[in-house]
Amino acid sequence: MYLDQSAAKTRTVIVTGAPGAGKSSVSRGLAARLPRAARISADDLHAMIVSGGVWPLGRPRSEAVRQVDLCHRQIGVITTEFAAAGFDTVIDCVLPDGAHLEQLLRQLPPTTTSLVVLAPGGAVCRARNEGRPAEERFDFDDHVSLDASMQEGFGDRGWWLDTGELGLEATIQLISHGVLDGELGRLRE
Repeated sequence: MYLDQSAAKTRTVIVTGAPGAGKSSVSRGLAARLPRAARISADDLHAMIVSGGVWPLGRPRSEAVRQVDLCHRQIGVITTEFAAAGFDTVIDCVLPDGAHLEQLLRQLPPTTTSLVVLAPGGAVCRARNEGRPAEERFDFDDHVSLDASMQEGFGDRGWWLDTGELGLEATIQLISHGVLDGELGRLRE
């Protein structure tokens, strides 16, 4: 593993939220604002499974759990390698509850880590999904339960950001100032 002098100063930002919350666009834009950054998408890692893939909230449940665990371990490995090379990492991942958050955190390197929860509301998520090309749409409509599970599981951890009225650039700028320049959403140093 290549070790860079700046590895000790790297940070990890986890961007989560319901499907359609804007995680992919926000995490991509946030990473682009940093001088040395990588974006890791749980969806992209999951898409590497060519056959036999089960969506994280899908069935059979035991296989979905196994594949989520595999994805979290791979996010940890990739984040560790980027951090060792001196890159900040922005992770785009649906974390449906506190157990999944803890599972992911156990896999990550000991960098400064922040959590941002995009929470535009179910209606906004559904509208964004409808606006996607057909091949990119997802079959999910339980935003209320997912939001409640995240709120209960995360407690006061992370920065919950209602982005329902915000555009992409405004959201990225707000997170950049609050998380990258400040301490909002900080989980660990």
